[in-house]
Amino acid sequence: MKILLFGKNGQVGWELQRSLGPLGELIALDRHSVNGRCGDLSDLEGLRATIRHLKPDVIVNAAAYNSVDKAETESELAGLINSQAVGVMAEEAMALNALLVHYSTDYVFSGAGVSPWQEEDPVAPLNLYGVSKRAGEEAIIASGCSFLIFRTSWVYSTWGNNFAKTMLRLAKERETLNVIFDQFGAPTGADLIADVTAHAILKVRQDAQLGGMYHLVAAGEVCWHGYASHVIEFARKSGEQLKVTELNPIESTAYPTPARRPLNSRMNTQKLRNNFALRLPEWQSGVNRMLMEVFNK
Repeated sequence: MKILLFGKNGQVGWELQRSLGPLGELIALDRHSVNGRCGDLSDLEGLRATIRHLKPDVIVNAAAYNSVDKAETESELAGLINSQAVGVMAEEAMALNALLVHYSTDYVFSGAGVSPWQEEDPVAPLNLYGVSKRAGEEAIIASGCSFLIFRTSWVYSTWGNNFAKTMLRLAKERETLNVIFDQFGAPTGADLIADVTAHAILKVRQDAQLGGMYHLVAAGEVCWHGYASHVIEFARKSGEQLKVTELNPIESTAYPTPARRPLNSRMNTQKLRNNFALRLPEWQSGVNRMLMEVFNK
């Protein structure tokens, strides 16, 4: 099996290099062209030519335009990378009879209510980033190719920056921190996403009917304030010296951003768990393991 991975140096892409490596021949690209192989999703013709030349059995797209606030003023670039480039991958996957694996987001939903979002729930993006990601989903579905779309949220990894690392840094610098308490989701490790992806690829290669749209997040739920509280408490128990003494909960309206954020990022993973016989770990276990890796660096 030949696997072509885009976005190898992102949080999920970095972990995918590990999880996909044992499955077959893995060709992993970043945005910089090497030996005529184009991994820049803003270069549609280069992208198309690369896929046609390599003829992969599986295309995994871990690349994306992820600057949520900048997308409000860079909507054309967000659409180019998150929708048009994805459409090119889907068209070429269809022509090659290849499987396309793509990652989307809870931002395709309105963020209203408190019930975990299911795959078939109506979409209603709050911001232009969400609009671009939904357009990518639609391009894949319209192409007729075999696909796996994993909607996920609140992604973190030891590699690169994340919310937990930011909280740790600020907790060492400040006595008081203000953290949003009215947005709920499940912190989800890039390693978990990568491992589930590898498992699902093998299953879909055996049974194409397992393809489709899935929600993939860790088990449980928490608000950002609760997440920060967990990180700080775990850090203290691990011997980290912190300056912070107050962690104040604030509403989203007290921290305005150019792009609106959903209050409800809860996602129902029952379809994924049932179809692939999986048990998803509680969010705390992955966060704790990531923190230990950070502390021991």
